[in-house]
Amino acid sequence: MTDNVQKIKELNGKQLYYSFLAGAQRIFEQQKLLNKINVFPVADADTGTNLASTMRSIMDAIIPTDNLKRTAVALADAALIGARGNSGIIFAQFLYGFSNEIKSDETIDIQSFAESIKKAVAYAYDAISNPVEGTILTVIKDWADYIYLLKDSFDDFIKLLVEAYNRALESLASTTRQLEVLARAHVVDAGAKGFVFWLEGIKDFFTLGGERAMIKPELASSVAEEMIDMPHEEITFRFCTEALISGRQIDKHKLRNYIQHCGDSLVVAGSPQKIRVHIHSDFPAEVFSQLRQFGSITYQKVDDMVMQNEIQHNRKSEIAIVTDSTCDLPKEFIDLHQIHVVPLTVHFGDTYFLDRLTINPPQFYSMIEKSEVNASSAQPASKEFQNKYEYLATHYNSIIGIHISKGLSGTCSSSEKGSADVRMRTGKRIDVVDSKGITGGLGLVVMRAVRAIEGGASHDEVMAQVEDWKSKLHIGLTTTTLKYIVRSGRVSPFRSFVAKTLDLKPVVIVTREGKTGLSAKSFTEKGIMKKMMRQVSSIISGHKVWEYTITHANNLPTSTWYAGEMEKLTGKKPLFIDHASPALVANTGPGVACISLMLE
Repeated sequence: MTDNVQKIKELNGKQLYYSFLAGAQRIFEQQKLLNKINVFPVADADTGTNLASTMRSIMDAIIPTDNLKRTAVALADAALIGARGNSGIIFAQFLYGFSNEIKSDETIDIQSFAESIKKAVAYAYDAISNPVEGTILTVIKDWADYIYLLKDSFDDFIKLLVEAYNRALESLASTTRQLEVLARAHVVDAGAKGFVFWLEGIKDFFTLGGERAMIKPELASSVAEEMIDMPHEEITFRFCTEALISGRQIDKHKLRNYIQHCGDSLVVAGSPQKIRVHIHSDFPAEVFSQLRQFGSITYQKVDDMVMQNEIQHNRKSEIAIVTDSTCDLPKEFIDLHQIHVVPLTVHFGDTYFLDRLTINPPQFYSMIEKSEVNASSAQPASKEFQNKYEYLATHYNSIIGIHISKGLSGTCSSSEKGSADVRMRTGKRIDVVDSKGITGGLGLVVMRAVRAIEGGASHDEVMAQVEDWKSKLHIGLTTTTLKYIVRSGRVSPFRSFVAKTLDLKPVVIVTREGKTGLSAKSFTEKGIMKKMMRQVSSIISGHKVWEYTITHANNLPTSTWYAGEMEKLTGKKPLFIDHASPALVANTGPGVACISLMLE
């Protein structure tokens, strides 16, 4: 195959970069298969998505250069920043070791290449708290050892890479025999297979002549036919927890010892200035609290592996529903109906948290009282939605995202942007809906869509009804102070000035345009509560209420009173009374109580 291809005795930076892209392309094509066969260390069916995200970070960040050392360092840095999952972070650490061990600048010959990758293997093993053979580690090691063994026998990188690729295939096949969990499922290790796909892309880049190896007509591979049935009890810790930490002279061994009690599957990768951490834990908030002692957390991720296992093996629908953390639906309902939630972030100065994942409402109330800096919230980056949609597209036929009003947050726009590339690449239908609502109101739109799907409605039928549901949504809230809402810029400054000057208590509504406005006022909290109920009574007069919810920010007494009054009006109890998300309360302040209802 390589006879008509010119020999390559030394690699330069551009060759390294573009061969990496060819390897990345192969992982994009095969991520559905990699998700399907993912059973170790946990059957959470996301190895393909995690490796694809790691590769996409490389593609998004790197400008190729002829200088090999500079290119390798940039590749490693981008991989570390974008690494996700156990295998992704191990791969990033291997690249960091390779880039760190390269001695020459412009090019690299076979002997130096072999020595650098052999030394890089030690970096990968060092990142793992308890290295396990039969995984991506084993295949990386066997591949690197074989290249080192052959380094004096070849003067052509292309022939060397073909030979080493064949050795990697042999090593991959052996993973099934090395790990009992793989043998039971009759699969090879997903991370190891991803690494071999990457090597295959690199091999084809050189043997097929560059561009032909990078562009493939098919977008996804055929999926493994075997059913892989891993029970929930295999998942010891629920949350896959990850962080990127920046600092000075971070001691990663000290860091590892500090947090290893928090869970298992611990991986600590990177340099003294930038560390990537991966751990499976039941207490993500504790993990991040410990990590803050070592530097600034610039990225954090928490994935629910029990939910991932459920949709792999017990999926309730072929249509995925995605929302954001401001929907305020109870966790039990979200889990039961397999709703996928992308969290907003809550900030206190430079410290930030994942809404409802690494900070819960009671913690937030305590912090907002004690903190010297104002709390704020931020929408998820489009990259977060892209990763979510990428993962779901490998499991569902179509996806509907339903989010907080565009008039109040950029979350919906981030979701639209994140879905665009996934929609184009996978061919899957993804629709994103602006609910025009917040808190329990957003939750009601999501709930109605979920119930319609579970009742047999198609994607088209849900989309045809969603505008009608939104038109029947009404949201009103009372608050003891306008200070936080004014600071967030979500009401007219003049009207808020008048209300503050007179110390009036307001009723705030969400308008048909999905924005907030003041609809009533009173000098007392009790007075404004009564005005709120008169408005609600007027809204539902002559109509039947489908469902309603009550959410609040540390104001259970008012919420309980509203529940009693609503039951008198409707004959129904609220679906739930619960705390509003910290991301919302950062903009409304404590003391808020909200009624969200949807008419039949």
